[in-house]
Amino acid sequence: MKYEVEQKYRYEPNSNLRQRLDDLKAEWHSPCQQCDVYYAHPARDFADTDEALRIRSVGAQNFVTYKGPKIDRTTKTRQEIELPLAPGAVGAEQFGQLLAALGFRVVAEVRKQRHAADIAWEGHRFEAALDDVETVGHFAELEILAEQAELDVARTSLASLASKLGLSDVERRSYLEMQLEKSGEDL
Repeated sequence: MKYEVEQKYRYEPNSNLRQRLDDLKAEWHSPCQQCDVYYAHPARDFADTDEALRIRSVGAQNFVTYKGPKIDRTTKTRQEIELPLAPGAVGAEQFGQLLAALGFRVVAEVRKQRHAADIAWEGHRFEAALDDVETVGHFAELEILAEQAELDVARTSLASLASKLGLSDVERRSYLEMQLEKSGEDL
């Protein structure tokens, strides 16, 4: 089973972070707008269980994503299951209707502009993302997928990459948590 080992950092958009990523030969993807619609489970509180369920739309592509509870206190290491959905607004809307029929309800929508890149570091392949999240701010995310037996090595390598990039202002809350806190709403 693969785990997502992720860490999020606050950063100033006028810093030279993009240049530091370029210096590491980052392979940039086209910038994209992501819209994440988060759902509450009808029988358990995801805020208490530290889980998340969302529909992510990126252009015409849609995905449903389940994120399990974080398994450590320093990074956002957790099981992640992501499956493609039918494309277009109708695809996301229909799957949302299915979730509503099962008793799930929409909690919030998080929108962000993302500039993502792949980076080779210490023999591993990382994804770096520079996010401009509406109402919340600017963040850099570093992420690697790892098997359970490789988690310690992945965490150590992630910390090393963050240090090399000068990232230190760690943010463990999700964009959803930050947005809801800012608006005064509960999960």
